[in-house]
Amino acid sequence: MELILMVQSTKINNLLLEAIQFIESCYDELGISEARKLKRIQEIKNEINVTGTYVHKTFELTHGAKMAWRNSNRCIGRLLWDTLHVFDARDVLIAEDAYKKLVKHINFATNDGKIRSAITIFAPRRNGKDPIRIWNHQLLRYAGYKEDDKIIGDSTSIKLTKMCERMGWQGHKTPFDILPLVIQESGKKPQLFKIPNEIIKEVPITHPQLDGFNELGVKWYAVPIISDMRLEIGGIDYPMAPFNGWYMGTEIGARNLADQDRYNLLPKVAKIMGLDTKLNGSLWIDKALIELNIAVLHSYQKAGVTIVDHHTAAKQFKKFEENEMKNGRHITGNWAWLIPPISPATTHIYHKQYKNVTLTPNYFYQENPQESYTVSPK
Repeated sequence: MELILMVQSTKINNLLLEAIQFIESCYDELGISEARKLKRIQEIKNEINVTGTYVHKTFELTHGAKMAWRNSNRCIGRLLWDTLHVFDARDVLIAEDAYKKLVKHINFATNDGKIRSAITIFAPRRNGKDPIRIWNHQLLRYAGYKEDDKIIGDSTSIKLTKMCERMGWQGHKTPFDILPLVIQESGKKPQLFKIPNEIIKEVPITHPQLDGFNELGVKWYAVPIISDMRLEIGGIDYPMAPFNGWYMGTEIGARNLADQDRYNLLPKVAKIMGLDTKLNGSLWIDKALIELNIAVLHSYQKAGVTIVDHHTAAKQFKKFEENEMKNGRHITGNWAWLIPPISPATTHIYHKQYKNVTLTPNYFYQENPQESYTVSPK
Protein backbone atom coordinates (compact mmCIF):
# COMPACT_ATOMS: atom_id res chain seq x y z
CA MET A 1 0.00 0.00 0.00
CA GLU A 2 2.81 2.38 0.91
CA LEU A 3 4.55 1.59 -2.40
CA ILE A 4 1.36 2.40 -4.33
CA LEU A 5 1.01 5.71 -2.51
CA MET A 6 4.66 6.55 -3.22
CA VAL A 7 4.21 5.82 -6.93
CA GLN A 8 1.06 7.93 -7.08
CA SER A 9 2.81 10.77 -5.24
CA THR A 10 5.75 10.62 -7.68
CA LYS A 11 3.41 10.71 -10.68
CA ILE A 12 1.56 13.73 -9.28
CA ASN A 13 4.80 15.56 -8.52
CA ASN A 14 6.15 14.85 -12.02
CA LEU A 15 2.90 16.01 -13.60
CA LEU A 16 2.99 19.21 -11.58
CA LEU A 17 6.58 19.91 -12.59
CA GLU A 18 5.81 19.35 -16.28
CA ALA A 19 2.67 21.47 -16.04
CA ILE A 20 4.53 24.37 -14.44
CA GLN A 21 7.32 24.17 -17.00
CA PHE A 22 4.82 24.28 -19.84
CA ILE A 23 2.73 27.11 -18.38
CA GLU A 24 5.82 29.24 -17.79
CA SER A 25 7.04 28.77 -21.38
CA CYS A 26 3.59 29.11 -22.94
CA TYR A 27 2.60 32.25 -21.04
CA ASP A 28 5.99 33.90 -21.55
CA GLU A 29 5.84 33.28 -25.31
CA LEU A 30 2.30 34.67 -25.50
CA GLY A 31 3.25 37.74 -23.48
CA ILE A 32 0.84 36.98 -20.64
CA SER A 33 1.48 38.81 -17.38
CA GLU A 34 3.38 37.29 -14.48
CA ALA A 35 0.34 37.70 -12.24
CA ARG A 36 -1.88 35.67 -14.57
CA LYS A 37 0.81 33.06 -14.95
CA LEU A 38 1.22 32.60 -11.19
CA LYS A 39 -2.54 32.49 -10.71
CA ARG A 40 -2.84 29.80 -13.38
CA ILE A 41 -0.07 27.70 -11.82
CA GLN A 42 -1.86 27.84 -8.47
CA GLU A 43 -5.11 26.77 -10.16
CA ILE A 44 -3.34 23.80 -11.70
CA LYS A 45 -1.75 22.83 -8.36
CA ASN A 46 -5.17 22.83 -6.72
CA GLU A 47 -6.72 20.87 -9.59
CA ILE A 48 -4.00 18.21 -9.54
CA ASN A 49 -4.20 17.84 -5.75
CA VAL A 50 -7.96 17.24 -5.97
CA THR A 51 -8.31 15.21 -9.19
CA GLY A 52 -4.81 13.92 -9.96
CA THR A 53 -4.77 15.75 -13.27
CA TYR A 54 -5.68 19.09 -14.87
CA VAL A 55 -7.43 20.44 -17.95
CA HIS A 56 -5.78 22.75 -20.49
CA LYS A 57 -7.49 25.96 -21.42
CA THR A 58 -8.21 26.23 -25.15
CA PHE A 59 -5.43 28.74 -25.84
CA GLU A 60 -2.96 26.58 -23.87
CA LEU A 61 -3.91 23.57 -25.98
CA THR A 62 -3.53 25.60 -29.17
CA HIS A 63 -0.12 27.01 -28.36
CA GLY A 64 1.04 23.71 -26.91
CA ALA A 65 0.26 21.90 -30.17
CA LYS A 66 2.21 24.55 -32.08
CA MET A 67 5.16 24.21 -29.70
CA ALA A 68 5.07 20.44 -30.23
CA TRP A 69 5.53 20.96 -33.97
CA ARG A 70 8.36 23.40 -33.29
CA ASN A 71 10.06 20.81 -31.05
CA SER A 72 9.75 17.92 -33.55
CA ASN A 73 13.38 17.00 -34.15
CA ARG A 74 12.67 14.92 -37.25
CA CYS A 75 10.72 17.61 -39.09
CA ILE A 76 12.44 19.81 -41.66
CA GLY A 77 9.27 21.89 -42.19
CA ARG A 78 9.11 23.69 -38.85
CA LEU A 79 9.40 27.25 -40.19
CA LEU A 80 5.62 27.70 -40.24
CA TRP A 81 4.95 26.10 -36.83
CA ASP A 82 2.92 29.09 -35.67
CA THR A 83 0.42 28.76 -38.55
CA LEU A 84 -0.96 25.41 -37.34
CA HIS A 85 -4.77 25.29 -37.21
CA VAL A 86 -5.88 23.58 -34.00
CA PHE A 87 -9.28 21.89 -33.67
CA ASP A 88 -10.32 21.10 -30.11
CA ALA A 89 -12.25 17.81 -30.06
CA ARG A 90 -11.63 16.86 -26.43
CA ASP A 91 -15.35 16.48 -25.78
CA VAL A 92 -15.73 13.81 -28.48
CA LEU A 93 -15.95 10.28 -27.05
CA ILE A 94 -18.19 8.52 -29.59
CA ALA A 95 -16.59 6.85 -32.62
CA GLU A 96 -19.14 8.20 -35.11
CA ASP A 97 -18.68 11.74 -33.79
CA ALA A 98 -14.91 11.34 -34.02
CA TYR A 99 -15.31 10.17 -37.62
CA LYS A 100 -17.18 13.37 -38.46
CA LYS A 101 -14.35 15.42 -36.94
CA LEU A 102 -11.80 13.50 -38.99
CA VAL A 103 -13.76 14.03 -42.20
CA LYS A 104 -13.81 17.73 -41.37
CA HIS A 105 -10.05 17.65 -40.80
CA ILE A 106 -9.35 15.95 -44.14
CA ASN A 107 -11.58 18.42 -45.96
CA PHE A 108 -10.10 21.45 -44.21
CA ALA A 109 -6.50 20.33 -44.67
CA THR A 110 -6.95 19.42 -48.33
CA ASN A 111 -8.55 22.77 -49.23
CA ASP A 112 -8.77 21.78 -52.92
CA GLY A 113 -4.99 21.37 -53.00
CA LYS A 114 -3.97 24.51 -51.15
CA ILE A 115 -2.93 22.45 -48.14
CA ARG A 116 -3.47 23.87 -44.65
CA SER A 117 -1.53 22.52 -41.66
CA ALA A 118 -3.94 21.32 -38.98
CA ILE A 119 -4.35 19.13 -35.92
CA THR A 120 -7.49 17.73 -34.30
CA ILE A 121 -7.00 16.93 -30.62
CA PHE A 122 -9.27 14.39 -28.94
CA ALA A 123 -9.72 13.47 -25.27
CA PRO A 124 -6.62 13.01 -23.08
CA ARG A 125 -5.46 9.79 -21.49
CA ARG A 126 -6.91 9.34 -18.00
CA ASN A 127 -5.55 6.89 -15.41
CA GLY A 128 -3.68 5.07 -18.15
CA LYS A 129 -6.79 4.59 -20.28
CA ASP A 130 -7.47 6.12 -23.70
CA PRO A 131 -11.07 7.34 -24.14
CA ILE A 132 -10.83 6.97 -27.92
CA ARG A 133 -8.16 5.85 -30.41
CA ILE A 134 -7.60 5.50 -34.12
CA TRP A 135 -5.78 2.50 -35.58
CA ASN A 136 -4.65 4.12 -38.85
CA HIS A 137 -1.07 5.33 -39.25
CA GLN A 138 -2.36 8.12 -41.50
CA LEU A 139 -5.94 9.20 -42.13
CA LEU A 140 -5.34 8.65 -45.84
CA ARG A 141 -3.31 5.55 -46.64
CA TYR A 142 -3.35 2.88 -49.31
CA ALA A 143 -4.16 -0.75 -48.48
CA GLY A 144 -1.61 -3.53 -48.84
CA TYR A 145 -2.40 -7.09 -49.95
CA LYS A 146 -0.01 -10.03 -49.71
CA GLU A 147 -0.81 -12.83 -52.15
CA ASP A 148 1.77 -15.62 -52.04
CA ASP A 149 5.08 -13.84 -52.74
CA LYS A 150 3.40 -10.87 -54.39
CA ILE A 151 2.44 -7.62 -52.67
CA ILE A 152 -0.22 -5.35 -54.13
CA GLY A 153 -0.35 -1.79 -52.81
CA ASP A 154 1.46 -0.47 -49.74
CA SER A 155 3.40 -3.09 -47.82
CA THR A 156 3.27 -0.98 -44.64
CA SER A 157 -0.52 -1.39 -44.58
CA ILE A 158 -0.71 -5.20 -44.86
CA LYS A 159 -1.51 -5.81 -41.19
CA LEU A 160 -4.19 -3.11 -40.95
CA THR A 161 -5.66 -4.22 -44.28
CA LYS A 162 -6.05 -7.77 -42.96
CA MET A 163 -7.70 -6.45 -39.80
CA CYS A 164 -10.13 -4.36 -41.87
CA GLU A 165 -10.96 -7.38 -44.04
CA ARG A 166 -11.68 -9.44 -40.92
CA MET A 167 -14.08 -6.68 -39.87
CA GLY A 168 -15.94 -6.90 -43.16
CA TRP A 169 -14.21 -4.36 -45.39
CA GLN A 170 -13.39 -5.34 -48.97
CA GLY A 171 -10.99 -3.44 -51.17
CA HIS A 172 -10.67 -3.68 -54.94
CA LYS A 173 -7.18 -5.25 -54.73
CA THR A 174 -5.61 -2.38 -56.68
CA PRO A 175 -2.30 -0.77 -55.66
CA PHE A 176 -4.19 2.35 -54.59
CA ASP A 177 -7.22 1.40 -52.45
CA ILE A 178 -7.83 3.96 -49.69
CA LEU A 179 -8.27 2.20 -46.35
CA PRO A 180 -11.27 2.97 -44.12
CA LEU A 181 -10.78 4.68 -40.77
CA VAL A 182 -10.70 2.34 -37.78
CA ILE A 183 -11.85 4.07 -34.59
CA GLN A 184 -12.16 2.44 -31.18
CA GLU A 185 -13.95 3.72 -28.11
CA SER A 186 -12.54 2.67 -24.75
CA GLY A 187 -13.60 -0.86 -23.88
CA LYS A 188 -15.51 -1.40 -27.13
CA LYS A 189 -14.91 -3.09 -30.45
CA PRO A 190 -13.28 -0.99 -33.19
CA GLN A 191 -15.55 0.41 -35.88
CA LEU A 192 -14.94 0.94 -39.60
CA PHE A 193 -15.78 4.18 -41.38
CA LYS A 194 -15.43 4.77 -45.12
CA ILE A 195 -13.89 8.08 -46.10
CA PRO A 196 -16.14 9.90 -48.61
CA ASN A 197 -14.58 9.76 -52.09
CA GLU A 198 -15.39 13.40 -52.73
CA ILE A 199 -13.00 14.63 -50.01
CA ILE A 200 -10.08 12.44 -51.06
CA LYS A 201 -7.75 14.31 -53.38
CA GLU A 202 -5.25 12.19 -55.27
CA VAL A 203 -2.58 13.24 -57.74
CA PRO A 204 -1.85 11.21 -60.90
CA ILE A 205 1.95 10.99 -61.16
CA THR A 206 3.05 11.87 -64.68
CA HIS A 207 6.35 12.92 -66.20
CA PRO A 208 6.81 16.05 -68.34
CA GLN A 209 9.21 14.37 -70.81
CA LEU A 210 9.52 10.61 -70.36
CA ASP A 211 7.39 8.70 -72.85
CA GLY A 212 5.86 5.65 -71.25
CA PHE A 213 5.99 6.91 -67.66
CA ASN A 214 2.32 7.86 -67.63
CA GLU A 215 1.38 4.28 -68.53
CA LEU A 216 2.56 3.15 -65.09
CA GLY A 217 -0.74 4.40 -63.67
CA VAL A 218 0.82 5.78 -60.48
CA LYS A 219 -0.87 8.22 -58.12
CA TRP A 220 -0.57 9.43 -54.55
CA TYR A 221 -2.83 11.21 -52.07
CA ALA A 222 -2.47 14.95 -51.54
CA VAL A 223 -2.21 15.26 -47.76
CA PRO A 224 -0.08 13.29 -45.26
CA ILE A 225 -2.12 13.25 -42.01
CA ILE A 226 -0.24 11.36 -39.28
CA SER A 227 -2.77 9.84 -36.90
CA ASP A 228 -1.05 7.30 -34.65
CA MET A 229 1.25 9.52 -32.56
CA ARG A 230 0.73 10.79 -29.04
CA LEU A 231 0.73 14.52 -28.36
CA GLU A 232 2.15 15.49 -24.98
CA ILE A 233 1.57 18.95 -23.54
CA GLY A 234 2.58 19.83 -19.99
CA GLY A 235 2.47 16.22 -18.81
CA ILE A 236 -0.96 15.53 -20.35
CA ASP A 237 -1.09 12.83 -23.05
CA TYR A 238 -3.43 13.11 -26.02
CA PRO A 239 -3.32 9.66 -27.67
CA MET A 240 -5.50 10.67 -30.62
CA ALA A 241 -4.34 13.88 -32.24
CA PRO A 242 -3.99 13.53 -36.04
CA PHE A 243 -1.95 16.32 -37.65
CA ASN A 244 -0.69 17.30 -41.07
CA GLY A 245 1.60 19.58 -42.96
CA TRP A 246 2.23 19.01 -46.66
CA TYR A 247 4.57 16.76 -48.57
CA MET A 248 8.22 17.32 -49.33
CA GLY A 249 8.62 15.75 -52.75
CA THR A 250 11.25 13.23 -51.67
CA GLU A 251 8.86 11.68 -49.13
CA ILE A 252 6.88 10.37 -52.08
CA GLY A 253 9.47 10.16 -54.86
CA ALA A 254 12.46 8.87 -52.90
CA ARG A 255 10.69 6.79 -50.25
CA ASN A 256 7.01 5.83 -50.73
CA LEU A 257 7.27 5.10 -54.45
CA ALA A 258 10.97 4.21 -54.58
CA ASP A 259 11.77 1.99 -51.58
CA GLN A 260 12.20 -1.68 -52.53
CA ASP A 261 9.81 -2.76 -49.79
CA ARG A 262 7.20 -0.17 -50.77
CA TYR A 263 6.16 0.52 -54.39
CA ASN A 264 9.64 -0.19 -55.84
CA LEU A 265 9.19 1.86 -59.01
CA LEU A 266 12.86 2.50 -59.81
CA PRO A 267 13.38 -0.62 -61.99
CA LYS A 268 10.26 0.27 -64.01
CA VAL A 269 11.38 3.90 -64.44
CA ALA A 270 14.86 2.73 -65.44
CA LYS A 271 13.36 0.42 -68.07
CA ILE A 272 11.34 3.31 -69.53
CA MET A 273 14.55 5.36 -69.64
CA GLY A 274 16.44 2.54 -71.36
CA LEU A 275 19.08 2.36 -68.62
CA ASP A 276 21.49 -0.50 -68.02
CA THR A 277 20.34 -2.00 -64.71
CA LYS A 278 22.90 -4.82 -64.63
CA LEU A 279 25.71 -2.74 -63.15
CA ASN A 280 25.44 -0.45 -60.14
CA GLY A 281 28.25 1.59 -61.61
CA SER A 282 25.93 2.82 -64.35
CA LEU A 283 24.17 4.80 -61.60
CA TRP A 284 20.83 3.75 -63.05
CA ILE A 285 19.30 3.89 -59.58
CA ASP A 286 20.31 7.54 -59.16
CA LYS A 287 19.12 8.53 -62.62
CA ALA A 288 15.77 6.82 -62.19
CA LEU A 289 15.39 8.30 -58.71
CA ILE A 290 15.85 11.85 -59.98
CA GLU A 291 13.33 11.38 -62.79
CA LEU A 292 10.78 9.86 -60.39
CA ASN A 293 11.14 12.89 -58.12
CA ILE A 294 10.84 15.25 -61.08
CA ALA A 295 7.58 13.47 -61.92
CA VAL A 296 6.24 13.88 -58.37
CA LEU A 297 7.00 17.61 -58.19
CA HIS A 298 5.70 18.19 -61.71
CA SER A 299 2.46 16.31 -61.00
CA TYR A 300 1.63 18.04 -57.71
CA GLN A 301 2.37 21.45 -59.19
CA LYS A 302 0.27 20.65 -62.26
CA ALA A 303 -2.60 19.54 -60.03
CA GLY A 304 -2.34 22.69 -57.91
CA VAL A 305 -1.47 20.73 -54.76
CA THR A 306 0.98 22.21 -52.25
CA ILE A 307 4.37 20.49 -52.22
CA VAL A 308 7.95 21.58 -51.53
CA ASP A 309 11.20 20.34 -53.04
CA HIS A 310 14.01 19.34 -50.68
CA HIS A 311 16.28 22.27 -51.57
CA THR A 312 13.57 24.81 -50.76
CA ALA A 313 12.69 22.90 -47.59
CA ALA A 314 16.31 23.05 -46.45
CA LYS A 315 16.42 26.82 -47.04
CA GLN A 316 13.19 27.18 -45.06
CA PHE A 317 14.73 25.18 -42.23
CA LYS A 318 17.72 27.53 -42.22
CA LYS A 319 15.29 30.43 -41.79
CA PHE A 320 13.64 28.51 -38.94
CA GLU A 321 17.04 28.14 -37.26
CA GLU A 322 17.65 31.89 -37.57
CA ASN A 323 14.22 32.69 -36.11
CA GLU A 324 14.76 30.35 -33.17
CA MET A 325 18.15 31.88 -32.39
CA LYS A 326 16.63 35.37 -32.46
CA ASN A 327 14.05 34.20 -29.93
CA GLY A 328 16.69 32.72 -27.65
CA ARG A 329 15.70 29.11 -28.23
CA HIS A 330 18.14 26.26 -28.82
CA ILE A 331 17.96 24.39 -32.12
CA THR A 332 17.30 20.70 -31.74
CA GLY A 333 17.16 18.16 -34.52
CA ASN A 334 17.66 14.58 -35.60
CA TRP A 335 20.29 14.95 -38.33
CA ALA A 336 19.56 11.56 -39.89
CA TRP A 337 15.94 12.59 -40.47
CA LEU A 338 16.55 16.23 -41.37
CA ILE A 339 18.86 15.53 -44.30
CA PRO A 340 16.85 14.83 -47.48
CA PRO A 341 17.22 11.37 -49.07
CA ILE A 342 18.40 12.97 -52.32
CA SER A 343 21.57 15.07 -52.61
CA PRO A 344 21.82 15.75 -48.86
CA ALA A 345 25.35 17.17 -49.16
CA THR A 346 24.01 20.07 -51.25
CA THR A 347 22.08 21.38 -48.21
CA HIS A 348 23.51 23.24 -45.22
CA ILE A 349 21.91 20.66 -42.90
CA TYR A 350 24.35 17.95 -44.02
CA HIS A 351 27.31 20.03 -42.84
CA LYS A 352 25.91 20.92 -39.41
CA GLN A 353 25.50 19.14 -36.10
CA TYR A 354 22.26 19.24 -34.13
CA LYS A 355 21.53 18.28 -30.55
CA ASN A 356 18.96 15.53 -30.67
CA VAL A 357 17.49 16.54 -27.31
CA THR A 358 13.78 15.86 -26.82
CA LEU A 359 11.85 18.91 -25.69
CA THR A 360 8.19 19.05 -24.72
CA PRO A 361 5.51 19.67 -25.82
CA ASN A 362 6.13 17.11 -28.56
CA TYR A 363 4.76 14.21 -30.58
CA PHE A 364 5.76 10.68 -29.59
CA TYR A 365 5.34 7.18 -30.97
CA GLN A 366 3.04 4.93 -28.98
CA GLU A 367 1.72 1.38 -29.12
CA ASN A 368 -1.01 0.98 -31.71
CA PRO A 369 -4.27 -0.51 -30.31
CA GLN A 370 -4.37 -3.10 -33.09
CA GLU A 371 -1.20 -4.70 -31.71
CA SER A 372 -3.11 -6.09 -28.73
CA TYR A 373 -6.49 -6.68 -30.34
CA THR A 374 -7.78 -9.83 -32.00
CA VAL A 375 -10.52 -9.55 -34.59
CA SER A 376 -12.64 -12.59 -35.32
CA PRO A 377 -13.41 -13.14 -39.03
CA LYS A 378 -16.92 -12.15 -40.06
